[in-house]
Order: sequence, then structure tokens, then C-alpha cells
Amino acid sequence: MSGVATADRASGCLFGLAYGDALGKPTEFMQAAEIRQRYGPTGPRELVGEPALVTDDTQMTLAVGWALHDAPTATPQVVEPLLRARFLAWAASPDNDRAPGMTCLRACGELSTGVPWQQATVAGSKGCGANMRVAPVGLVAGYDDDTVAGLAQLQAGLTHGHPTALAASELTAVAVRLLRTGTPLADLPAALREHCHRQREVYRVDWLGPLWQRPGVDSPTGFISRGWDECLAALDRLDAALAAGDDGGDACRLTGEGWIAEEALATGLLCALWHADDPVGALARGAATTGDSDSIACLAGAFVGAAYGMAAWPSSWSDRIEYADQLRALGRAWD
Repeated sequence: MSGVATADRASGCLFGLAYGDALGKPTEFMQAAEIRQRYGPTGPRELVGEPALVTDDTQMTLAVGWALHDAPTATPQVVEPLLRARFLAWAASPDNDRAPGMTCLRACGELSTGVPWQQATVAGSKGCGANMRVAPVGLVAGYDDDTVAGLAQLQAGLTHGHPTALAASELTAVAVRLLRTGTPLADLPAALREHCHRQREVYRVDWLGPLWQRPGVDSPTGFISRGWDECLAALDRLDAALAAGDDGGDACRLTGEGWIAEEALATGLLCALWHADDPVGALARGAATTGDSDSIACLAGAFVGAAYGMAAWPSSWSDRIEYADQLRALGRAWD
């Protein structure tokens, strides 16, 4: 998709994420063969419902988005209470009925007691709930590189305390930011690999505080480097899949089922790269996977939408997706 207008890439990213989420919602716990039998060889390509419903992936993306929108300054002291409040409002909402992840629910239960977030988080979890919601961090134009990194890790850390959850969330936010500012999709894997190497020994103490202190960990550098190493391994699998070419099969066979953060990033990006000239096809490919289909498809949609803007998506969809008013408001604020 060359030559498309790109003034609305923030909107394209947010709506793309929600569209992927909606297409993947009914297929999340199905096998790839079942999905293709029901929807055909290309997977689901049409929104269903008025409105088409999303999952906790979009709900929590909006929670992060509004926390950032409302923050007068981007510092951990200001943003952490806003994120906490938005996450707790989500946890208590009657709309929180979309099979939410147990890690997020458990962490929110602890956050509601008022303890420091480093105590509330699920320390061993690197589930994709950490990075399915991080796209807004990559969309706010005024953030410098350190702020993007710190915010991405902080919003992940409130619920998912594993170093790979932190690193994969930062990498996802960086991917969105690079695409939004003009990096071609095809150049993204190499740029992300370079970012991993640069950040491998950077522990962001101002944002994370004592999170690294746990049994068996002897230093903050040793803690965070594990996360970057696991992300690099996921990028290795992504590169191998791209080099082999698209065989038309289940993307999860090559880069993982997406239940964990680094696999969700790699498989979502693989679907986006395989279908760079067919944005709806990227969503459908993610939704047609055996793994965490809604999260994979929503990340694919975020990447493609950040690259191409709203021109990537059917014009009629923007009025048919749940939370369209919120997606539109945040998109306009950041476009």
C-alpha cells in the first residue's frame, strides 16, 4: 500500500487494533483447521454484529490510552496512579465480561488494596496482556525514547512482572512508534533487533523501582537482560519464517501461539508482514491462528494501521466497531 495518506496513523493503529480484536474474538479458542472450515481459507474478513464486539484487549488499550491522555506530565509518579485507576475501573466494569486474563484480574485485585504496584504484580507472568494494550505509548508524539520505554514497561509491570513482559511491551510500543513515524514495515524486524541489543542491559530504575529484587536474581541488569534475550529469540523465529516464505499455513507454527508476550509480538508482526499489501488480510491471518487469535490479530492491526493510517481499513467499519467514539477521540488527539 504505497502512496496512502498518513496523517491519521494514530487512528489507523487504534481502529486496526480493535478490528483485529473483533475478528479474532470468536476464533480465539478454535484450531486453525476449524477456523478455515468455518470462514474459508483466508479466515474471517468481515465484522459481525452491530456493533462488532471486542475483547479485553481493546478495553485495556483504551484504559492505557486514557491514562496517557489525562496525564499532565509523563512521569512515573503522575502516570502510575492514573494507570492504576483505569485498570481498576476496567476490572470492576460490567463490560469486563470478555474472558479477561487471570493475570490482569489477579493483579488488579492486589492493586485495589493500595499496595505498591511492584507487590501487586504477578511477578512470574509474561502473558500477552502486557503488550496487547501498549500501542498508545507509541502514538503520543511528544514522548522521547526514554519516556516511551519507561511508560511501556510501567504499564506492563502493573500486572505482568516478568522481564520478558517488560521488554516485549517496550518493543511493541517502539514498533508502533517507528511505523507511525515512517519506518517501512519491511524494515521493522531489523530495527527491533537493533533496539534489543541497545537496551539489553538497561534497567529503568526510575520507572520500575525495586521490581527486579526477587529470589535468584543477583542484579537489575541480569533481571532485564533475560527479557531482551527472549525477545531476540522470538525475532530469530520471525526472521526464519520470513526467509522461508509464506506457506499459507498457521502462523503460530513458526513464531508461537501468542499466549506469551514475545510470541504475540512476533506472530502479530509476521501476519502484518505477510499481508503488508492487504491490511484486512493481516487481520484475518491473525484471527485464523490456533493460538491467542484476538491478541495476535489486534497486534497485526495495530502495526498495519500505524503504517498506513485509516486508509488501510474499509470506511464503513469505523461506525460498526464497539467503543468507536473512544477510539476516534484518542486517535484525533494524537493524529
